[in-house]
Amino acid sequence: MDMDPALNVILLIAGVLFTVLAGWLGARPPDLRRPGPRMVPWRFVMLLSAAFTAVMFSILMHHYGLGQPPRQY
Repeated sequence: MDMDPALNVILLIAGVLFTVLAGWLGARPPDLRRPGPRMVPWRFVMLLSAAFTAVMFSILMHHYGLGQPPRQY
């Protein structure tokens, strides 16, 4: 089942934006004046969203025929 290319592009852009946001939030120094622990592991979220973005990019490349050529047996 193929996805619509427009949906792939939208998901790719959303993944890139979320990866950048999570990277920025994960790189901030901890604020010791705020009580309680940091509840969201932003570095791990950044890693997961970067993996999702790589998969979306790979699917988009394959859809437009820019991936590896098919094997000839």
